[in-house]
Amino acid sequence: MAATHAGPVAAGPSRLVTDTGTSMLRILLNYRHSPGLLAASLGVPVIMVVVFGYVFGSAMQVPGGGDYREFLMPGLFAMVATNGIMPTMVGAARDVGRGVTDRLRSMPVSRTGLLLGQTLADLLVSTVVLALLAAVGLAAGWRVRHGFADSAGAFGLLLLFRFVMTWVGTCLGLAVGKEEAAGQLSVAVFPLAMITNAYVPTGGMPGWLRTVADWNPISAVVEASRSLFGNPSAPGGAWPMQHAVLASLLWSAALLVLCMPLAVRKFATHGR
Repeated sequence: MAATHAGPVAAGPSRLVTDTGTSMLRILLNYRHSPGLLAASLGVPVIMVVVFGYVFGSAMQVPGGGDYREFLMPGLFAMVATNGIMPTMVGAARDVGRGVTDRLRSMPVSRTGLLLGQTLADLLVSTVVLALLAAVGLAAGWRVRHGFADSAGAFGLLLLFRFVMTWVGTCLGLAVGKEEAAGQLSVAVFPLAMITNAYVPTGGMPGWLRTVADWNPISAVVEASRSLFGNPSAPGGAWPMQHAVLASLLWSAALLVLCMPLAVRKFATHGR
């Protein structure tokens, strides 16, 4: 029985690939059998563009000029990436609470592969959501002002950040261990997302709040996306805003290096 719990047994490259694919399929089938979940994932971007672009946008002005919807769209893209925290956090906590994690741990499977499959499945769904949001944005007047390479780089950066956020969510969910507590904790993501440059320039914020917003990883991703797409922006003088692409990559690397090993370790040792 002890052999079934030994991590090295399931650590080979072929096992990692197989278990990653199996775990990925498990999550995708959940979307297939939960049409409401898929509809919400695809419908929310449309609502976001309408509410923020048309309802709030009529009262917004971009410093230096420019269309507010072009200013807004990279912020909405970044919000889609950031929202990877919540479903993965709740899902990981749910699996712990229902004993799914314990059952998986008793099997000769790759711990890394199981979690990696979940994050890759989320990344695939997120790619579809971002594509839909981009289509809605184009219909609403958003335009890409730079070339294909820069635009592809922007979407690649957004997907990288989404991938990182799913690992952050997984780490938090495994640490919390209860679905209800994870659902309550997900509310904390809201202020994290609002104290950014996603919806409004940070120049009008109080000094201390602007500093928090400018050094928020989400703000770096938003500013990097605006720069790569060629959309209006108001970066300010903070280092992450002046070097947004580099800051986004550094934030993503730091969070991934921190959260991925912690999540795998917590998954492997849960209940011990």
